[in-house]
Amino acid sequence: MSIPARFREALGDGYEGRLVMVPNEHCLEVHPLEEWQRIEAKVRELPSFNPEVKKISRLYISKAKDVDLDTQGRILVPPDSRAEAGLAKDVAMVGGGLAHFEIWDRRRFEEFDRVHQDELPTVFERLSSLGV
Repeated sequence: MSIPARFREALGDGYEGRLVMVPNEHCLEVHPLEEWQRIEAKVRELPSFNPEVKKISRLYISKAKDVDLDTQGRILVPPDSRAEAGLAKDVAMVGGGLAHFEIWDRRRFEEFDRVHQDELPTVFERLSSLGV
């Protein structure tokens, strides 16, 4: 899968083509390796006997896969990751302002956008209250 230049540039200079791909409840997240290592380190700092920590470790962290960006700006999406994220032939890359981007099945993203678009003003208010 070819990654558009604007998404490669958003990953920053230090990622050196080393990425981590992990499915979430809607899509695949693609993180620079360094950013993913920070996420894992924060999870490791949490109490290991906490049931929610165990759940996030088992259901999210454990599904992460290292992927490399080749010289032509492409990544190989493993078939099991593709299936888990429900990716069909037509995908949408989503991201902006975050240290990672997402790969969605285009129809699934269009539906997500349609269903949640009216929530955007409330999200803006919450971000504003956080100083963003």
